[in-house]
Amino acid sequence: MSPSDARVAAQTNRLATTTSPYLQQHAHNPVDWWPWCEEALALAREQDRPILLSIGYAACHWCHVMAHESFEDPATAALMNRLFVNIKVDREERPDLDRLHQTAHQLLTQRAGGWPLTVFLTPDDHRPFFAGTYFPPEPRHGMPSFAQLLASVERAYREQRDAIRSQNAALMDAMAKLEPTMGQSLPEAALLDAAVTQLAEVFDTEHGGFGAAPKFPHAPDLEFLLRRHAAGAAGVGSVPGPLRMATLSLERMVRGGLLDQLGGGFYRYSVDARWMIPHFEKMLYDNGPLLALCSDAYATSGEPIFRHAAEATADWVMREMQSPEGGYYSSLDADSEGHEGTFYLWDRDEVRALLSPAEDAPFAAVYGLDQPAGFEGRWHLHGRRSPQAVAGGLGLGEAQVDALLASARATLFAARERRVRPGCDDKVLTAWNALMVKGMARAARVFDRPDYLESAEQALRFIRATLWRQGRLRATYRDGIAHLNAYLDDYANLIDALLELLQTRWSGDRLDFAIDLAEVLLEQFQDPEQGGFWLTGHDHEPLIHRPKPLADESMPSGNGVAAFALQRLGHLIGEPRYLNAAAGALKLAAASMRRMPYAHAMLLMALEEHLQPPEVMVIRASDDRLETWQRQAQQGYRPHRLVLAIPASQTRLPGTLAAMRAGDRPCIYRCRGTHCEPPVGSLAELA
Repeated sequence: MSPSDARVAAQTNRLATTTSPYLQQHAHNPVDWWPWCEEALALAREQDRPILLSIGYAACHWCHVMAHESFEDPATAALMNRLFVNIKVDREERPDLDRLHQTAHQLLTQRAGGWPLTVFLTPDDHRPFFAGTYFPPEPRHGMPSFAQLLASVERAYREQRDAIRSQNAALMDAMAKLEPTMGQSLPEAALLDAAVTQLAEVFDTEHGGFGAAPKFPHAPDLEFLLRRHAAGAAGVGSVPGPLRMATLSLERMVRGGLLDQLGGGFYRYSVDARWMIPHFEKMLYDNGPLLALCSDAYATSGEPIFRHAAEATADWVMREMQSPEGGYYSSLDADSEGHEGTFYLWDRDEVRALLSPAEDAPFAAVYGLDQPAGFEGRWHLHGRRSPQAVAGGLGLGEAQVDALLASARATLFAARERRVRPGCDDKVLTAWNALMVKGMARAARVFDRPDYLESAEQALRFIRATLWRQGRLRATYRDGIAHLNAYLDDYANLIDALLELLQTRWSGDRLDFAIDLAEVLLEQFQDPEQGGFWLTGHDHEPLIHRPKPLADESMPSGNGVAAFALQRLGHLIGEPRYLNAAAGALKLAAASMRRMPYAHAMLLMALEEHLQPPEVMVIRASDDRLETWQRQAQQGYRPHRLVLAIPASQTRLPGTLAAMRAGDRPCIYRCRGTHCEPPVGSLAELA
C-alpha cells in the first residue's frame, strides 16, 4: 500500500465517534456521513441541499451489500457528497426515526419497507419526498442504479418544488389520519375468539406458522394462543385449537432450521415455508420472547423438545450475548467472511472427517445430512428426524443414540468455534434487555435454574447502574456511554420484566423501581385526553410526526405491553391511575383491534386481563414454606396467576400489599381485581 493509500485508508468520517457499531461500520466510507444531529439538519437548511437519510442496523445483510456496492465506491460517494447532506441512522438506537420513515415509505410507495431504508428529505422541514430500500449499483430488474436515482431525485428537488410541497402536505395529512382516536367503549371480549379464528384461517397445518414464506416467529401471537388454551379455548371440528397452532408452530421452528442446533438461539426468520432455510442473523429481541415461549410450551405440554430449545437458547445468551458488565448484547450478524450463513453451514466431507463412523450415522440421519444439500451446496443442520425414530432404524437404544448425538454436537461445536465468527453488535438496548430479562426469569422459574436467574439479575443491575439516570431511563449503552432518551418500549418492557422477576425472587427494591418507571411512563408518554401512549416522551426531540404504536411488529406493541404491565402493577398495589391508563390505551386501540384482531396480540392479552383480572397470590412466611408454597403454586402453565413470595420480615410494602401481613404464622392471600379473600394457612385451604 502506498503512503497516499494508507492515508486514505486511515481517514474516517464523523461516524467514527458514535456509539453505534452499525454507524461505525460506515466510518471509513468516502461518503461524508453525519449522524442524525441538529448540526447536520442546520447544514442542509443553510445550503438548501436535500437530506439523504439511510437507515439500517449492524446485522442487516442487504445493508452490508449496499454499503459495499455504493457507499464504499468513490464515484458514488462523490455524487452523494456533492448533491446531498448524508445522514446515517441505526434503527435500533432510533426506533422513532425508523418508524416515522418506514410509514412514510409505505405511504409514498404503497409497499412495505425494510432495511436498508433510503429516504430523501426536504432540507427545511425534514419531510420525506422520495423513499426506497435497497438500490443496486447498476440498473437491474427494472430498478435504476443508485447513481441514477441520486441524480434524478436531486433534479426533481430543484425543478419540482411546488409538486413536492403539495405531496408533502398530503403525506403529513395521511400520516395524521393513520393515528387512532379514542372511542367511547372498550374492545369487546368477542375479539379474543375472533383473533383465534383469524389466526386459524392462515395457519399452516403442515409446517406451523401463519401464511406463506417468508415466515417469522411472531412470538406474541403464539403466547396469545397459549393463554387462550389456558383460558379454556379449543378447536371446533376441522378448525385447529390454539394449543395446536402454538405448539406445532414452535415445534417446527425448533426442529427446523430456525434454531441453531449446535449453539442455541433462534435466527431471525425463515425464507421458506418449512422453517428450513433461515436468515441467519440472531436478534436479542426475538430470543427473549422465544425463550419465554419455549418455557411456557414445556410447562404446558411437558415435551422435552421445548426444554431443550429453551435451555440451549438461555445457555447461548449467557455464553455469547452477556457482557462482562452484565448487559445483553443486541445481535449477531448473518454474515461472516463476506457471505451469509458461512459460520453455520457444513460440507458433508468435513462432518465425516470430524466425527467417528458411530457418531456420523445417527447425526446425519437426525440432522438431515443424508438428504440433498439445502443451502447453495452446503448443509444447514435441522432436526429432520427424531432421535427415537433414528434409534429404531439403526438398531440402537435411545440412550445410546442420545449419547452419540451429544458427543457429535460437542465435536462440531468446537470445530465451528474455530471459524471466523459473525460480527456482534455489542451495544446494550434497554427494551431488548428487558425482553431477555423476562425470558431468563421465566426459564429460571420453569426449569429451576438459579444460573438463569442470576443472569437476569446481572442484566437488571447493569440497567439500574448504567441506564437509569436522575429518574429517567436511557435507551442505549456502549463503550461507557449511556445516551438517548428512552422510548415507550424501554419503560413498558422493563416494568413487565420486573414483574416477572418479582415472581421468581422477591425484592421490595425492584417493586419500588417498577413503580418509579410507571410514574415516568404516565408523566412522559401518556395522552390523558385521547388515551394510549406515544412512542416518544414529552421532552423528546420534536419530529414531524409522533406515533402511538398499537399493532405488534418485530417487537410486541409498546401500547400493548404498557397496558398489560400497568394493569398487573395496578392490581398488585391497588393503584387506580395505572388501571385507568391501561383502559385508556384499550379504548384508543378498540377500532384498530376490531378491524384486525389478530394483529394486536399484546393488546388482546391486556384486554383479556382487563375483562378477567389475574389471580394474585401473596405468600407471607419466614420459613421454608415461603419457597415451597411458591413452587407449588407456580407448577404447570398458569399465565393468569401472579405468585409473590414475600418474606415475613418485609414490612415496608406499598399500596394494598401493606395490609397483607404475615401475622403469627405463615399465610397466603388471594386477590382478583379489587377483591381479596381472607388469608389462609395452606395451599390446600385455597383449593
